[in-house]
Amino acid sequence: MANLSVNVAGVDFKNPVIPASGVFGYGREYEKLFPLSKLGGIATKGTTITERMGNPSPRIAECPSGMINSVGLQNPGIDAFINRELPNLLTKDTVIISNIAGSTIDECVSIAEMLDDTDVHMIELNISCPNVKKGGAAFGVHCESAEAITKAVRKATKKPLIIKLSPNVTDITEIARAVESAGADGVSLINTLLGMRIDINTGRPILKNNVGGMSGPAVFPIAVRMVWQVANAVSIPVIGMGGIDSGKAAIEMMMAGARAVQVGAAIFTDPYAPVRIIDEMNDWLEEKGISDINDIIGSVNPWYYDNNGCRFWRFQNRTCRL
Repeated sequence: MANLSVNVAGVDFKNPVIPASGVFGYGREYEKLFPLSKLGGIATKGTTITERMGNPSPRIAECPSGMINSVGLQNPGIDAFINRELPNLLTKDTVIISNIAGSTIDECVSIAEMLDDTDVHMIELNISCPNVKKGGAAFGVHCESAEAITKAVRKATKKPLIIKLSPNVTDITEIARAVESAGADGVSLINTLLGMRIDINTGRPILKNNVGGMSGPAVFPIAVRMVWQVANAVSIPVIGMGGIDSGKAAIEMMMAGARAVQVGAAIFTDPYAPVRIIDEMNDWLEEKGISDINDIIGSVNPWYYDNNGCRFWRFQNRTCRL
């Protein structure tokens, strides 16, 4: 078996596969299907300072090769998470990443301070949710606001801090550099792309929220491109997500520069997707004779063009002209 272990921001993962926040709840339903210890980690349901009921239904719309959701961060609040969910999760022999969000910087700071007194392994700060009216993506679409909230939360906790980035921006690398400069230990991307579906019989949007976040295989090429760009723009680790539904897709994302991957929408059609993807990654590595998954991280060899339009590529610091 190949070595699948990776290290992200000083935290060791037995493998790089993590169910993404929002699709796995707190793991209770899925541990009836397989041991959670098989997973590299778990990114918990996005947690806010107080309980939220989320947006009104309907809040899911199917799309070709994906789905749009406007759930709106429904969760029981940070007190319930710390007192009821976290103790159970910490017994599962896997890395626990607490995903948090808030309407204000002060709310995010308060949550981080509370988590700092727990044994949670990492914090993932969501500055990219497109489905809430306050906070959410409002923090993640401008460098100044992304930097400000990262700096404030960084001061509030000693836990490794991952910032979840929005793809709904002009240049995601600028946001990544801003949060890196503010003290982020890593970034995760991409969150969902803002989308909309209309019921042509009623003339109304299918989602009661009108718009929602698009996820699934259709967004995968966009996610790979953005992960590659960010991995080449910052020195902190990148966790890649967006449309991963197979071991080969996870390998591709890691070749683009991700040190770990999160699996989201695929879990809705196949609840065993995370463990299947782990097995498929190992099978691919063994087939290629690669003994350590770390050898493929950022291994893509992009094409380049010189001033005369001649195509070449770079390999092991050598330039090879075609």
